Amino acid sequence: MDNKSILKQLKLTAALMELHDENTFKIRGYNSAIYNLDKSDVELASLTIDELQQLDGVGKGIAGTLSEIIQTGISAQLSQYLEETPEGIVELLDIKGIGPKKIKVLWKELGIESGHELKEAANTGKVAQLKGFGDKTQETIIKALEFKEANANKLHYAEAEGLSKEIIAELNKVLPNYPIHEIGALRRKMEVIEKIEILVGTDDYDATEDSINASEHFIQDLGASGPVIWRGNYKETRIPIALTFCAKADFVSSLFLHSGSPAHIDKPVKERDSFRNIAMSGTFTDEKDIYLAAGMDFIEPELREGTFEFEAAKNGTLPKLVEMSDLKGVLHNHSTYSDGKHSLEQMAQHCKDLGYEYLGICDHSKSAFYANGLDEDRVTIQHNEIDKLNADMAPFKIFKGIESDILYDGKLDYDDEVLSSFDFIVSSVHSILNMKKDKATSRLLTAIENPYTTILGHPTGRLLLRREGYPIDHKAVIDHCAKHGVVIEINANPWRLDLDWRWVHYAIEQGVKLSINPDAHEMKGYDHMYYGLLAGRKGGLTADMTFNALSAEEIGNFFQERKGKIVSHA
Repeated sequence: MDNKSILKQLKLTAALMELHDENTFKIRGYNSAIYNLDKSDVELASLTIDELQQLDGVGKGIAGTLSEIIQTGISAQLSQYLEETPEGIVELLDIKGIGPKKIKVLWKELGIESGHELKEAANTGKVAQLKGFGDKTQETIIKALEFKEANANKLHYAEAEGLSKEIIAELNKVLPNYPIHEIGALRRKMEVIEKIEILVGTDDYDATEDSINASEHFIQDLGASGPVIWRGNYKETRIPIALTFCAKADFVSSLFLHSGSPAHIDKPVKERDSFRNIAMSGTFTDEKDIYLAAGMDFIEPELREGTFEFEAAKNGTLPKLVEMSDLKGVLHNHSTYSDGKHSLEQMAQHCKDLGYEYLGICDHSKSAFYANGLDEDRVTIQHNEIDKLNADMAPFKIFKGIESDILYDGKLDYDDEVLSSFDFIVSSVHSILNMKKDKATSRLLTAIENPYTTILGHPTGRLLLRREGYPIDHKAVIDHCAKHGVVIEINANPWRLDLDWRWVHYAIEQGVKLSINPDAHEMKGYDHMYYGLLAGRKGGLTADMTFNALSAEEIGNFFQERKGKIVSHA
């Protein structure tokens, strides 16, 4: 059992303890242990109960609970809580905006035991009448439930990509030498995937279906399936699976037709023809031949959304999309100075080992007390360590950054003297997220105007499949970044991917550079750069418009010149 699974049980146990009014100090002890263990590298499953007890924040009782989880898969304590708690109540613990204490009130006073019952009670005004709730909380609950319902059974692209590879590997076992490829939103690398779609080339549909069903991993939904499509599930995954069959000779045409969005496929390309008609007009050995028949350059699958790509391909101005090899450094990362899992030195060394030229460290600023944000004294201590590491690790470079909270009035954390001590600043909103569009936009515009803002971090604060971002006027924000020379982040964490790819092309048109930042809180967080790259590519991002495609020397000069302009205007 891995650490993530073990900690998931501890977190659920702590939430249920609060739900059942356990001792406050005991709950606090659990949360303290969870916080420390979450930042630890040690493999919990490899430790004895005595070794577990030696870990920071882990006492005898929690060590025993951990040992039970490791040995049996679940602790007796959690099993008991689950027996005493309706399943629907446990599910409500995942709802954003209401904690265990409020859920207990809903359960005990209104008899609510499911999301459906809670939504019904909220829609009829019963929730607002409870002490400590009110209209605002009721509206928050309704929105959270609607958001959860709308996103049920969907996956982040990162999770869906891994699952599709596993499914294709299994299909290759039961259908050897058959052409097989992912299609649909998955192939276009959309940020959220509603179903896993895969194309299978075959000349015997019935035999192919029988072979798939012979595998214990595929569970067919006969009522939803049809003559040329198998629908069902893979193992016990919650996301639907759709396997589309086509003749082997038509595989390339079908791959094309099932990959692009309707807006792309049905686009008129010459006189009365469309991509669809051209693809269906003959047999092709490569998708490039379909575009060639349309008199256009090849369009990468991730661009086939029916936006700017058609005119660019027709005019021969399709962008050369940025590649992982173009990225020279990794900006916006956290260490144990704030809420990161690994030390500054570990983060720097791993970044260097991955072949990058530089690291931008951006621990949280002092207002982010919940994330152990740095006060002025700790900023000085970190800067001294960076100077020492830079001397030891040259030519690898660590740039002194901070993720400065954008306060409610749009100002940045710290005074100008402290802000001027950093090489660069990522300015981000982390608090008071429930804003209307005008307020959210105004807050960002004020931060962008601050001469110390180098990069605007995760512009909408969204968490995909968990919470919507605050609404902003994207054009106004991007235009303001263009005016003030501010870079915009594509936060590469699969939960964020913010700036949304749909605004990347507009930003490029306005001359705004984009920085693919992993927002890494541990060494393996650097791997998220790949997903940020995919989001950028969907919007047509090129290497020359990617901020961290600059070399260490180039980006260092950029930081110095920008700071020099602040001094000259002071």
